[in-house]
Amino acid sequence: MISKNSSLSRVTAAGMLVAIGIVFGDIGTSPLYVMKAATAINSGYDTDYIIGIVSCVIWTLTLQTTVKYVLIALRADNNGEGGILALYALLRRIPRKWLYVVAAVGAAALIADGVITPAITVTSAVEGLRAVVPEVKVCPIVLVIISGIFLMQQAGTKRIGHLFGPFMFIWFAMLGVLGAINILEGVSILKAFNPWYAIRLLLDSPEWFMIMGAVFLCTTGAEALYSDLGHCGRKNIAFSWIYVKAMLILNYLGQGAWLISVGAEDVSENPFFAIMPHWFTVVGVMMSTGAAIIASQALLSGSFTIFSEAFSLGLWPKLKVKYPSREKGQLYIPAVNYALLAGCLLTVAIFQDSSHMEAAYGLAITVTMLMTTVLLALWLRSKGVPLMLCMAFVVVFVTVEGLFFAANLFKFVHGGWYSILIAGVVAFVMVVWHKSSSLRADYLQFRSFDDCKNMITAIKHDSTIPKYASNLIYFSHSRVRNQIEDKIVYSIVNKQPKRADHYWFVNIETDDSPDTLEYDVDIIEEQTIYYVTMRLGFREQPKVSVYLRQIVEDIVASGSLDLLSSYPSLRSRGIAGDFRFIILHRIFSPSSNCSRKSTVMMRLYEFLRCIGVSDQSALGLDTSVVTFETVPLIINTENGRRIVRVSDF
Repeated sequence: MISKNSSLSRVTAAGMLVAIGIVFGDIGTSPLYVMKAATAINSGYDTDYIIGIVSCVIWTLTLQTTVKYVLIALRADNNGEGGILALYALLRRIPRKWLYVVAAVGAAALIADGVITPAITVTSAVEGLRAVVPEVKVCPIVLVIISGIFLMQQAGTKRIGHLFGPFMFIWFAMLGVLGAINILEGVSILKAFNPWYAIRLLLDSPEWFMIMGAVFLCTTGAEALYSDLGHCGRKNIAFSWIYVKAMLILNYLGQGAWLISVGAEDVSENPFFAIMPHWFTVVGVMMSTGAAIIASQALLSGSFTIFSEAFSLGLWPKLKVKYPSREKGQLYIPAVNYALLAGCLLTVAIFQDSSHMEAAYGLAITVTMLMTTVLLALWLRSKGVPLMLCMAFVVVFVTVEGLFFAANLFKFVHGGWYSILIAGVVAFVMVVWHKSSSLRADYLQFRSFDDCKNMITAIKHDSTIPKYASNLIYFSHSRVRNQIEDKIVYSIVNKQPKRADHYWFVNIETDDSPDTLEYDVDIIEEQTIYYVTMRLGFREQPKVSVYLRQIVEDIVASGSLDLLSSYPSLRSRGIAGDFRFIILHRIFSPSSNCSRKSTVMMRLYEFLRCIGVSDQSALGLDTSVVTFETVPLIINTENGRRIVRVSDF
């Protein structure tokens, strides 16, 4: 449906290289800490334990990443775009009011993952220096690198982005080669391809839940893989995953073989760096740090995209968005960037080393995966997949992810609380903002244009009223084109009669497709009243001034609008009339008579509104003439008392 989708529908070497650089950064850095976390659970491990761990990793990558995400989720694209909010946009027309809660919780958990991932990947990479310089202070180096990653966001990544693909291709090749040359150290590790070793380990080990918590770290990047669908296309991601998965498995096999060969008594360092030749360690640390930076960059870009979508889907107050380059998908949200930076620095300060961070890592992303499973099941059903198959999908993946979630819950007191706290705060804001915005919309009052257009036309021709503007623009929330908010009519007629040559009422609709950019115009009264509906994709930023100017040019070209100023001195010189925007602020009125719950929601809305930017900036009216008016929002859901007279007149 969208042109960019067709350009990504083909498998090309360049497309796969881009996918390797953008999509697999998170999952590609997991070998840095997975086996280290697994061996920390059982310091006296034996051969069967290591084979079982690697078997768990292989089959987790196969079932969770390959089957669920590569083979199924990547097909659930919204005109080429992926991710949990893009999936929600596909489904939000389904009459299930709780769907937005599922989407909000899943997106919030993904944001929490975006806070912890840069900290754990960069820390794990820099800790490799201890193999060369044992007394090196890791935390200061990590803090400097993380600060640099976030500070460079405002300049965009266009200049260095083309290097991500080649670098990550070499990174994965390095993983595969290092793993392959170590497999001969313990060829029994090849038994890990038999899933029975994974099953037996989990059945026989009393610490199975801790093992699952460690193993799950190998697939934490799967959700990011789905979110980056729009950058690379399904086929490019799917085919490049064959290479990526092969290199990852080779590395895990190599680490496992090395652990078997040296025995539990001699393990004192991260097996990822231990399998490297000593002369290669410094190069390995540099490569690991570069891969960690790229993984962090991909998650940051994904976080910006999530918030951008959340604005349009009514899940977050509008924030200031910048565009560092003209490349599609390159956006920068300063408030989000610095909030994530603070979170990452706090993560490093609290947990100090990657071993402690592992406890905070993984719990939140299991929540995202569970929420994605719910939405995917509904999507499969909407596509006509038989109910029994949909139920089988839910049972299999809710069971697997539920076990991972339960396993990670055991890490709650050791650090899991941190990621859940972050996810909880973000989800709370999303749910409250969506609920309170919907509640406000439910109590708007409307009037038909048939009832008020004659009055507006009369004001236009009443020369005793001072002219307010040549073109007066209001923003309407009416879902019916022949209706307008009562408060807008009140502003034009009662609050201060506003005479203008043309009255424009603009309604902005968020389309379920990501890149929609179209409009309709209804001429309510010739040369006087125009109702404009702008339909914008959920990834498009409102630039109302720009779009309205283009719409006006189209109407003038059609002969349905005389845009020249009505002032003779200006009209004779061919000067167009001026434009003034009116933005109404609906403030919850103390005179409302509603339930305590509604009152609390309205108060929370006013508080959360302070997080976002002004309506002028959110609508792209920074350079326009804008007037703000405050009007009361009165919610009456209960019969109030009436004052009683106690004496005669």
